[in-house]
Amino acid sequence: MGRETEPTAAARVISRESRADLRHSAMPQEDDDEIPVVRVKKDALDLTMTFAVIGIFIILALGVVYTMSSILIPVTLAIVTGMILGMAAEKLGRWGLSPLFSALILSSLVAIGLFLTVNALAEPLAKLATDAPAMAETAMDRILPFFQRFKWLNITPNSFRSGPMSIEGLLQNTGSILSVVAGSLTPAIVQGMIFFAALLLFLAGRLHLRKALIMAFPSRDQRLAAIRVINAIEAALGFYFATATVIYGMLGVVMALIAFLSGMSVPILWGLFAFLSCFVPFVGIFVMTLSVAAAGILTHDTLLIGLAPAAIFFTVHLIVENIVTPSVMGRRLEINPFLVFIAILFWTWMWGAVGAMLALPLSLIVMTLVDELLIDERPMPHLP
Repeated sequence: MGRETEPTAAARVISRESRADLRHSAMPQEDDDEIPVVRVKKDALDLTMTFAVIGIFIILALGVVYTMSSILIPVTLAIVTGMILGMAAEKLGRWGLSPLFSALILSSLVAIGLFLTVNALAEPLAKLATDAPAMAETAMDRILPFFQRFKWLNITPNSFRSGPMSIEGLLQNTGSILSVVAGSLTPAIVQGMIFFAALLLFLAGRLHLRKALIMAFPSRDQRLAAIRVINAIEAALGFYFATATVIYGMLGVVMALIAFLSGMSVPILWGLFAFLSCFVPFVGIFVMTLSVAAAGILTHDTLLIGLAPAAIFFTVHLIVENIVTPSVMGRRLEINPFLVFIAILFWTWMWGAVGAMLALPLSLIVMTLVDELLIDERPMPHLP
């Protein structure tokens, strides 16, 4: 038994040769002083797979944003509004008010302003709904001679007396539209409650959120960059919308005077529409000008006199946007018009009218991020 367990001479020789081979392989060779580095070259298929994964991720993210619009719209609007009110909250904090009390004051002011606006518009909108049939009949009488010039349209007075273009058809369609609006009233109320709750909580926990975001970065330079970016975003949003509210409010007053002097109905409603449309660049002023032109044509018998209110408003808006606004705000908040237009189209497609109003502040946030993170030639402020 003992002899069977002892290794044979041949096995001992093989063992010695194996150890010699291992020592020889472990010793550095004269020809191979450095370990060769293997580099794998990516071909077109690898790049295609990379871009495909990125594209699928973007598509899924857009799908989530579109699907969760009922929740993301009020939350995003609350965050943007809270960042706009950040400068006011900071001033209230310097006066010794607690963050919760400051959040209650600012949220209450927003709610009161919205309530007063809706209350002021309730009566004009009710009057407009009452006068809608008479206005539709007047519009048909004014527009019919213009369309009769084009024979290929085959439009006659009978076209507006029966069928979907008649007064009865328009009133029936109006009823269906009102039912859709009434059905959307409950989700709108729920979204409004989500907005005010998110706004209150965001303003109350604003300092804690800032601290958590800043401390999430490991190095000191990254934390200083985060402080600089957050301060720049709040300053840009607060300054822009505070200044724009004053300028566009004056433009709304001018539009109300134009509507009053030209004999248009509900001048205060036209002033509010002009004020709100200015916050949607390009698209808002285009829709507002067409609406004023249509209302002027319905109000006056002469075409030139009817188009005069729209021409005056458009001229005043051009002066404000090209002379008054740049002189007050300067060039530091100037955004590429093409990028703003694309952003408006994208967010309108995603979230509707609210998305169109959020396109400009979201563009300001992206512009501030790019300006603070990607431009190194600008002198940096002294930070602690």
